[in-house]
Amino acid sequence: MIDKTLTFLVGAAQNSPLSFLAYFTAASALLYLLITEFQRTTVRIPGFGGPPGLPMVGNLHQIRVNAAEQYRQWAKKYGPVYQIMLGNVPVIVVNSAKAAREIFGANSQALASRPEFYTFHKVVSSTAGTTIGTSPFSESLKRRRKGAASALNKPSVATYIPHIDIETRDFLQEFLTYGESGRKPVDPMPMIQRLSLSLALTLNWGTRMASQNDALFGEITHVEEEVSKFRSTTGNLQDYLPLLRLNPFNFGKVHAREMRHRRDVYLKKLNDDLDDRMAKGTHKPCIQANIILDKEAKLNQEELVSISLTMLSGGLDTLTTLVAWSMALLAQRPDVQAKALKEIRAVYPEDQILCDANDDQSIPYICALVRELLRFYTVLRLSLPRGTVKDVVYNGHTIPSGSVVFLNAWSCNMDDEVWTDPEVFRPERWLEQPDAPLFTYGLGYRMCAGSLLANREMYTIYLRMLSAFDIQDAKALDGGVMSTHPVEGVEDQTQLVSVPKRYTVKLVPRNEAVLKQALDDFVEEKH
Repeated sequence: MIDKTLTFLVGAAQNSPLSFLAYFTAASALLYLLITEFQRTTVRIPGFGGPPGLPMVGNLHQIRVNAAEQYRQWAKKYGPVYQIMLGNVPVIVVNSAKAAREIFGANSQALASRPEFYTFHKVVSSTAGTTIGTSPFSESLKRRRKGAASALNKPSVATYIPHIDIETRDFLQEFLTYGESGRKPVDPMPMIQRLSLSLALTLNWGTRMASQNDALFGEITHVEEEVSKFRSTTGNLQDYLPLLRLNPFNFGKVHAREMRHRRDVYLKKLNDDLDDRMAKGTHKPCIQANIILDKEAKLNQEELVSISLTMLSGGLDTLTTLVAWSMALLAQRPDVQAKALKEIRAVYPEDQILCDANDDQSIPYICALVRELLRFYTVLRLSLPRGTVKDVVYNGHTIPSGSVVFLNAWSCNMDDEVWTDPEVFRPERWLEQPDAPLFTYGLGYRMCAGSLLANREMYTIYLRMLSAFDIQDAKALDGGVMSTHPVEGVEDQTQLVSVPKRYTVKLVPRNEAVLKQALDDFVEEKH
């Protein structure tokens, strides 16, 4: 039988090669489709419903744009916890505050790992390594988390206040200079990026990014922005459709490798420069130096680089994006600015316009403003995916070890069982419910290790910015109305981080003479 079949196929190929090739290709495609559809059916997790998908792609075609919001809408139909298929990969999506606490809070160790994705883990991170947040669970990860936790705990954060002081003052000076004291509208993004990047560089390597004109500024901000796109859980189809990896003209893979190489170059420069300063005894205290000198940490070079990447990507991804959203929103909400200023002036009179960088979040309304910005914009809408290392049981159904689980932080922060008005921006809610849950930093063992530092940075940024400036006239770059809606205003709906569309804004000094004098006095103090 087999001999006759082979003889027939060989004869058909010889007699009509083009027809044979066409039939063979069609038959191969059909066979591949049947195999993948069988696999997709067998790997689904029993007990969890969810939206139907298509053969091969599953639900990919439905969540390419604004995945977190689509997941939130599906939760209204399928419940707070359901299953989707990304290609042939089943994913459990958690969409409510209650379910998040039950799954992530009660099973912290079981959800301690990260799944590996082809584009980010195999292409982008194959040389420079992954951040702490994107690394699968391992003994190396435990060492890195311990080192980072020591560098980012409350006592350590207090030692970074002089850095936050310098960078936030220079932040105000840039707006005063580039905005010509409020007379000229400016795109705030370069100022925000310089602030975030300089904070990351100072804290981790002990070196500043004093100017936007530095060549390294443009290189790092561009590359890190591109690398962030490769971390998207929905933007890289080759992660879920292995057949696409065979495409020799896969420009996404080529671009990823280029970004990886460029990132390797500046990381090496930053690390080599620090090594040189340490050898000469001229280095300033910083996280990287502290860990290198800590003999108990026992981190190798790859692990040190991982911590560096964590500090770099964390600041440029999340801090930059949140401040960008907030400035446009505040320009459209003079009522929020007025209330914030009233609370600030109750502590700092106008002749103390810069406020005190050592203020450890003493003004409740500014703390509430920070938390509401974190909730309302949830810039990392889908917390980085989790991988289960043990079985997890939810409502009597088992999520097996080795599964992928998404925490939809956006949906949890907009949960109408926690808030009666979740889609309204209202800082006062945190004064009314100070113990309400906030999911922006994640939950459980893998939640953001830098949350204390980020909160302190943001408090000082808003404290000083609102004390010094009246933020006005936010307009889209084309001159139209700037949308500050957390869904409609997103620039690229496929990215992991929800970045706002670019805009211009005016920062008008509340008292130009007092502000200039305060900034001049600070420059004299530095010298």
